[in-house]
Amino acid sequence: MNVKAAAVTKVFPDGRETEEKQLFLSEHPMEIFVNGAKVFSLLCTEENLLYLVAGRLLSSGIIESKDDIRQIDFCQTKARAYAVLKDSLDWQPELPKESSCCPQNKAYLKNAAALPLAPLKKARWKKEWIFQLAEAFSKGSTFHTYTAGTHSAILFSKGRGLFCAEDIGRHNALDKALGYMLLEGIKAEEAILFTSGRVPVDMAEKVIRAKVPVLVSKSVPTADAIALAEKYGLTLIFRAWKDSFQLAAMPGPASTGRRAAAP
Repeated sequence: MNVKAAAVTKVFPDGRETEEKQLFLSEHPMEIFVNGAKVFSLLCTEENLLYLVAGRLLSSGIIESKDDIRQIDFCQTKARAYAVLKDSLDWQPELPKESSCCPQNKAYLKNAAALPLAPLKKARWKKEWIFQLAEAFSKGSTFHTYTAGTHSAILFSKGRGLFCAEDIGRHNALDKALGYMLLEGIKAEEAILFTSGRVPVDMAEKVIRAKVPVLVSKSVPTADAIALAEKYGLTLIFRAWKDSFQLAAMPGPASTGRRAAAP
């Protein structure tokens, strides 16, 4: 990940000032072309870009499986990604659409044949897995430790952490984790995703479209995301810390057996 050092002045309440060097993330702009058409422009961090592109295609309903992708290439500067799919797509224009956290992330086209959101398979999870995830996150992610400037997403399956993604945007980090799941052949119905950020509707939609049945957040969902999770059977766990977590929708069989009330 590209980071740069800059001199900063630290100011204290008593008037003292100290000079120090601090690391900051560099922003990486990238456009994604699908079958020759410009579909997305992103502002991200320059790491795991292959997973980011694959995950964005999956979570946007452009593809359904790894087999839908023929190849993904990048220009020399990685400012452009070129995805070639097995089948041609019927594109519909989409008014430039921004995600809820990354104002520079925009979608220009959508797949007219994208399947609507569908109910998820019954989630299978254990309470101890959630605490393992919270414990893993509490230890900090590499670039967040040095810059305090990233969101994280962790892919978890069958009691094991498989992949941790970092990015300046929580949507990008989630897509990187989904892309890893897709390209590395991890079964979606056995996956759990952890995000460091809050969960609005567009984050919940990504997870449902990718067919992952459990989403865990260190932060909180919106009321609309809770309603969406209940409609499609997404187990939504939030305020997941080392000593407690809360359930908002569709708890799995390892839970108390009843839905916890939202705060």
